[in-house]
Amino acid sequence: MKDGQKIVFHGEGDQEPDLEPGDVIIVLDQKDHSVFQRRGHDLITKMRIQLSEALCGFRKTIETLDNRVLVISSRPGEVIKHGDLKCIYNEGMPVYKSPMDKGSLIIQFLVQFPEHYWLPREKLCLLEALLPPREDVMITDEMDQVDLEDFDPSEQTYRNSGGEAYEEDEEGPRTGVQCQTS
Repeated sequence: MKDGQKIVFHGEGDQEPDLEPGDVIIVLDQKDHSVFQRRGHDLITKMRIQLSEALCGFRKTIETLDNRVLVISSRPGEVIKHGDLKCIYNEGMPVYKSPMDKGSLIIQFLVQFPEHYWLPREKLCLLEALLPPREDVMITDEMDQVDLEDFDPSEQTYRNSGGEAYEEDEEGPRTGVQCQTS
């Protein structure tokens, strides 16, 4: 059953002589779960994997809501990208009044990359030899070479630094666009 669904027991309310009994109505209130989110009959979870597992394969376990343990693994040669979604059919929530039918268990993979400078510089060439080749860029004298810096969107130093870029030339109130009507 799903959140907000009602179960009605007709005529099962308070019973008194000479009065027709009322109904008992139960409204389900679904609670959040620490591991799974429900979307209809499907269950969604996130799984963290290391970069080596994403590239070379993995074997992991997931405990289901009914306390079973599922062993999942990636296929040899399959690359799991950050954000990829995979599913296990018939491991979601049972369908109301059809308990043999179930939704899917959907897994979103979160690939964890190594920390900065995790590999000694002299070994980078060994890793690069194993990976697909990177794109070679032809640099000319007309191009400007720049450095990448870490960016924190909570810091707004990139905006309005040194004054307004588009200050008004005129003093006085601004007027909106005037449209001519016929």
